[in-house]
Amino acid sequence: MASNLNLQPAATALIVIDMQRDFCAPGGYAERAGLDVARLAAPIAAIGRLLQAARRAGLLVVHTREGHRADLTDCPPEKLQRSVAAGAPIGSPGPMGRLLVRGERGHDFIDALQPAAGEPVVDKPGYGAFHQTDLAQILAGRGITTLLLCGVTTEVCVHSTLREAIDRGFRCFTVGDACAASDPALHQAALAMIGVEGGIFGRVVNAADVATTLMPELNSR
Repeated sequence: MASNLNLQPAATALIVIDMQRDFCAPGGYAERAGLDVARLAAPIAAIGRLLQAARRAGLLVVHTREGHRADLTDCPPEKLQRSVAAGAPIGSPGPMGRLLVRGERGHDFIDALQPAAGEPVVDKPGYGAFHQTDLAQILAGRGITTLLLCGVTTEVCVHSTLREAIDRGFRCFTVGDACAASDPALHQAALAMIGVEGGIFGRVVNAADVATTLMPELNSR
């Protein structure tokens, strides 16, 4: 048992949210929409540390990707229009293929955070990872009650997934330094919301504390 944060590995899952080339690499959707890709890529090392600890401790690791069918039939017209207004129309051509379209190079994960064999990948058409996906069934099948959340962006897909998880009764930890937003003010505001009303959306933790909790041997180094 991991005791520092009272984590039970068999009942805990690490959810890595949308660490895709379209968000974290030059030439993808985020850059075309005017976001700071360098800031979005900043938590890669912290997420890598979480992945190492989670895998060694035997946690379920789930990776999510935001994107749409090639014909965009699962992309609501309002969402498509918002992407047009942002200057990065979903489905338009880019140097890594069509933006936010499944199967394109930009839609896939960055090289540094590719899933390991057997780790579930959840493809989602919305911002929250539970919307129109089988994530709830995956977690239920493993008896998961606690979630560690990381990825991008803090204020959109991470927060949307967190709020969905809280409403479903999960105990949630958001790993603040393993998340990112293009605007640091939005990142800080999104994290600040979590702790109001006695922790209405769970707790904010850092990657080092999670790693040493899951791998106690690190405390002796």
